[in-house]
Amino acid sequence: MNTTESAATESALGRLGELAIEVPSWAYGNSGTRFKVFGTPGTPRTVQEKIADAAKVHELTGLAPTVALHIPWDKVDDYSELREYAAGLGVGLGTINSNTFQDDEYKFGSLTSSNESVRRRAIDHHLECIQIMNATGSKDLKIWLADGTNYPGQDDMRGRQDRLAESLQEIYAALGDEHRLVLEYKFFEPAFYHTDVPDWGTSYAQTLALGEKAFVCLDTGHHAPGTNIEFIVMQLLRLGKLGSFDFNSRFYADDDLIVGAADPFQLFRIIHEVIRGGGFGKDSGVALMLDQCHNLEEKIPGQIRSVLNVQEMTARALLVDTAALAEAQRAGDVLAANGIFNDAFYTDVRPVLAEWRESRGLPADPIAAYKASGYQKKINEDRAGGQQAGWGA
Repeated sequence: MNTTESAATESALGRLGELAIEVPSWAYGNSGTRFKVFGTPGTPRTVQEKIADAAKVHELTGLAPTVALHIPWDKVDDYSELREYAAGLGVGLGTINSNTFQDDEYKFGSLTSSNESVRRRAIDHHLECIQIMNATGSKDLKIWLADGTNYPGQDDMRGRQDRLAESLQEIYAALGDEHRLVLEYKFFEPAFYHTDVPDWGTSYAQTLALGEKAFVCLDTGHHAPGTNIEFIVMQLLRLGKLGSFDFNSRFYADDDLIVGAADPFQLFRIIHEVIRGGGFGKDSGVALMLDQCHNLEEKIPGQIRSVLNVQEMTARALLVDTAALAEAQRAGDVLAANGIFNDAFYTDVRPVLAEWRESRGLPADPIAAYKASGYQKKINEDRAGGQQAGWGA
């Protein structure tokens, strides 16, 4: 490594300390496909056990200081007490995710429903989530809707957008001064003819109408094949409306795989645009979070692998020689510009990241450290019996 490369690496490593990735509580519970939910030894039975597993990820990686909750999956009687419990394990409680997709009443929609009582129930659920945020100290309320239709003519698409806007306005009005509303989109599933919030444009239009505390949440698995996700990232950053990420990976649709598993280069390109657009760092206003389920792999190592993948691609993206890239772009030198980009992507940063972790008192290889810790054996024994946490299919 020459002097210039060494200086670039040192600069990149210096900024890596700003990286924080929120992990989802549901990643530690049982999950599966539309056909089967699989049980595994050691699966948490309570939200406290989920938080303990998340704290282990942060302990070994230093990358996951907060845990997102899903209501009502993570419902408890005392959220202030839960906040103290998490703090005692070295983590905080992060985004509160609402759930209006698993109750029978929401079969034909929730915030967009033509049934006023159903819509009222969905709105009240979000108002409850805001009260929970007050107790947990959470900043973001994240809304993902399964609302949509399966057949042409099934419902009035424009009317559903109007009802969505009205519902969101009432929820938005209840936010505290430090709160934000982030609206997630997904182009299909479980609705197949049309989804009420199918793309970034719809989410952008709805949040723009709400005000400055409303933002778009971009899930990297929620796009059609071939979509240029980094372009969307750029555009939302440019417009000041990118609030958060849900990182995962997919081969076909919303596969919820380990981030970077299917296309590491895509993750690199996305992170490059995040950095380029001012979305990286503690004060950027863009929250990075995982949203994935582990059906085949062990859950805690799966989360460790995920945050390490984000860290690795962030390190590579920070190595892009932006001055040289800009010069090549101005000169119209296509091959030089692409080469600069690829040079950063193909740099093997794993050895320096291992050294970087050790310098901060973290294990050089967090996954090996987890396997050696005996934690999995302990929770397999301690959590025998009881009702494992998870979602039903």
